[in-house]
Amino acid sequence: MRYMGAIDQGTTSTRFLVFDERGRVVAAAQEEHHQITPQPGWVEHDPVEIWERTRAVVRKACAQAGLRPQDLAAVGVTNQRETTVVWERASGRPVANAVVWQDTRTDALCRELSRPGGVDRFRERTGLPVATYFSGPKLRWILDHVPGAQQAAERGELLFGTVDTWLVWWLTGGPAGGLHITDVTNASRTLMMNLHTLNWDPEILRELGIPRAVLPQIRPSSEVYGEATVEELRGVPVAADLGDQQAALFGQACFEPGQAKNTYGTGCFLLLHTGDRPVPSRHGLLTTVAYRLGTSPPAYALEGSVAIAGAAVQWLRDNLGLIRASAEVEELARAVEDNGGVYFVPAFSGLFAPYWRSDARGVIVGLTRYAHRGHIARAALEATAYQTRDVLEAMVQDSGVRPPALRVDGGMVRNELLMQFQADVLGIPVVRAAVQETTALGAAYAAGLAVGVWKDLRELRELWASDRTWQPAMPPDRREALYRRWLQAVERSFGWLEE
Repeated sequence: MRYMGAIDQGTTSTRFLVFDERGRVVAAAQEEHHQITPQPGWVEHDPVEIWERTRAVVRKACAQAGLRPQDLAAVGVTNQRETTVVWERASGRPVANAVVWQDTRTDALCRELSRPGGVDRFRERTGLPVATYFSGPKLRWILDHVPGAQQAAERGELLFGTVDTWLVWWLTGGPAGGLHITDVTNASRTLMMNLHTLNWDPEILRELGIPRAVLPQIRPSSEVYGEATVEELRGVPVAADLGDQQAALFGQACFEPGQAKNTYGTGCFLLLHTGDRPVPSRHGLLTTVAYRLGTSPPAYALEGSVAIAGAAVQWLRDNLGLIRASAEVEELARAVEDNGGVYFVPAFSGLFAPYWRSDARGVIVGLTRYAHRGHIARAALEATAYQTRDVLEAMVQDSGVRPPALRVDGGMVRNELLMQFQADVLGIPVVRAAVQETTALGAAYAAGLAVGVWKDLRELRELWASDRTWQPAMPPDRREALYRRWLQAVERSFGWLEE
């Protein structure tokens, strides 16, 4: 039996999982890291802490399974995307804390960048709007605010990367010859990579004032980059690198155009495989690279993100005290037959795809004397399903393709009431994967492909299995009537924050 390791470096924690040839979890370890919030809108991580946590979880998981480095056929990396790290080439010392994807400190810079041609000035080349979300403006901010950083970057003394780049550099030697690379999926989230050439765009680099010397080499998502030199994984091929949502798409075996997955966590990330050409979005979505295997052409995806999904349940628990634990929300929502006309739009900090309304704020509408806590709980769950439909409808308009089913993963998929309602409101089956660790599994699959543990995507497709499928059971006229009401509720959330 051959084993694959996967480093899953997320926003709140780092995990290491070991999978066998059947894609089953053999061992897993997890450690959280600190969330640093120096002022409102700023979110930072300590890159050194993340690297130390990574080494610790590798040791724990391997000890748990009684495995040595030589027992692993390969290791893959998947990571929180857009989070930006800049460090010294000679020492490995970060020049500042990592600026996290959620951080909005680059708001003024992004407004300035948008003046010449609007927020979509780079969209045709990058698939992205100019937004605080992406790495390029974060890198520009660090170079502007760390004394001497711009000059050091121009001299080739500094290195930039998203968290995957930082980890692979240390895994393969750090200051002693570590590989300075990223993959096409992470590079496609920087606002600096051209989707058509799969390389850094020289014109955008000039506009941002980014020295080419600071940027990593862009590589495929599945390829042997080199061997790990760090003690915990010494000699193991480092053979995969994908951003977390693309890794989940890969772990869900969505290898064909038209297949889609949704990850339900704090927010939701819905990706639709669109084939070997980027599909531009005119309906508020992002065009991104899904993966690239070796020298094969890349696969592309449309992506839509929902800011608040599971976080709405946490709000019911922590702010309103309606439930003591998040798992209780399903029982409370089942206490009523329907939402009683109540709709909850959780636009706590604006709305993401497909609306992109930063002026929106959360609203609960349709309240009557009849409504009680059960209706509000149900409305909170239904909001996640409605927001998912918003994104899916935008994907259909952009691509002309309606997925035959939606593959789902993440913490909320254990809520069976939500999953049934999701199938009902979409009108397509919702399929929960048998292996819930789809993000780490995607990194393990990609690494295993690179070293020949699996021959091709067909083998991986045969490994994928469903745990449960929910079929739509709601009459179409009722589905559309409920959705029209949701759209009315969304409109009520607009314009609450005045510039």
